[in-house]
Amino acid sequence: MPESGGSRAQRAHIPTSGTGPGTDASLATGAEDAPAVPHGDAGALAVDPAAPQATAPAGLPGAPGSSALSDRAAKAARRTGLLVTLVLGGLTALPPLSMDMYLPALPAVTDSLSAPAATIQLTLTACLAGMALGQLVVGPMSDRWGRRTPLLLGMVVYVLATALCALAPTAGLLIGFRLLQGLAGAAGIVIARAVVRDLYDGVEMARFFSTLMLISGVAPIIAPLIGGQVMRFTDWRGIFVVLTAVGIVLTLVVWKWLHETLPPADRHTGGVTDALRTMRGLLADRVFTGYMVAGGLAFAVLFAYISASPFVVQEIYGASPQTFSLLFGLNSIGLIAVGQINGKLLVGRFRLDKVLGFGLAVIVLAAVALLLMTTGVFGEVGLVPVAAGLFVLMSAMGLAMPNTNAQALMRTKHAAGSASALLGTSSFLIGAVASPLVGIAGEDTAVPMAVVQVVCAVAAVGCFLLLCRPWQRAGREAGGL
Repeated sequence: MPESGGSRAQRAHIPTSGTGPGTDASLATGAEDAPAVPHGDAGALAVDPAAPQATAPAGLPGAPGSSALSDRAAKAARRTGLLVTLVLGGLTALPPLSMDMYLPALPAVTDSLSAPAATIQLTLTACLAGMALGQLVVGPMSDRWGRRTPLLLGMVVYVLATALCALAPTAGLLIGFRLLQGLAGAAGIVIARAVVRDLYDGVEMARFFSTLMLISGVAPIIAPLIGGQVMRFTDWRGIFVVLTAVGIVLTLVVWKWLHETLPPADRHTGGVTDALRTMRGLLADRVFTGYMVAGGLAFAVLFAYISASPFVVQEIYGASPQTFSLLFGLNSIGLIAVGQINGKLLVGRFRLDKVLGFGLAVIVLAAVALLLMTTGVFGEVGLVPVAAGLFVLMSAMGLAMPNTNAQALMRTKHAAGSASALLGTSSFLIGAVASPLVGIAGEDTAVPMAVVQVVCAVAAVGCFLLLCRPWQRAGREAGGL
């Protein structure tokens, strides 16, 4: 039977979404159309191939009880598909929750620990750097030992590190605990993608990734809102208590329902060496490196906003934590909406490089406008014009960031996993470097934020033009080369 681009899970009798029966002839069930039936409590991601599969005898579709069995199997598969989506979605949403629930509390942390704003912003940098480096470590671990064990280990460490953040007595210890939290939280980012690759192929994999991207896009919207509400009833430490509870629940869900998806026969022992060799080859590709650095610089613009906006909106313009949370959520909605427009309306109608170039240009213009407003060129401006500039800048990220990743990955079909890890790690590291720079002049001016954004945005355009050279590929495509 030819491949249809559906899920690997269907071909291995792993129920996912109820879209069809398993078709792997190596699982000797005696009937090619036998539906996969969950075995025991493993209905989340795994089925015992040795378990008897109840099916109607061949040639007797109306055999007694066959309809009931098919209905039960279909319902189990639908439940499984929803469960997989929720579990992997939770893993994908945990890093943005860890980052963004904490944002409304940054001024309060500064006062509580008697530390300057630039030092407290290093708590964001530490978490981001941990997530970047953790991806390089956990990815090869999951290829060698399977998905489940490294994920559970990472979740347990995440829970402990988050609880320690709630108890941190000094800014230095808080920075260290946030670094550990980021390292452990990276397990969810890497392994969620790996599990999807284990279970799905082709169009089904793309659709599932789209669902995970939507969930990870919603998380930054609700995270500051939750953080702002928590701050109404407790102090900043309460936010880490809530994150600890979330981590415990997600760890229990993973332990109960997320079963192993990488068979022992598919594991290998050369993960780190092979990954480093592949990444070295990817970096030798000038165009790939151009998209990677341009995407990382665009992410730095985004993270400059994330780390500085709590001080800019609350300390400089006098907004409450709740108002900041609402503005942050509105900007995240803009990013998601433009990202959906990019995927559903622009991609396929226009060359990706044109859409990417337009998005980078808008980011540069918005960053320049913010710089002019914060330096007083337009006189005294209030919160509304600055918020409008930030909204335009954030929305344009929906054109820049997905398309840099897409263009880079299109060049690396032979090494999509390593390329994805390299793209993610570089973005996190560049963002981590930009984070402390926005607070270098203290918390009484927004000029450093705007300067960092302008410099990174212009540098992203420069990398795109000088390294990617989109006009050359456009000429080759027009000439049929």
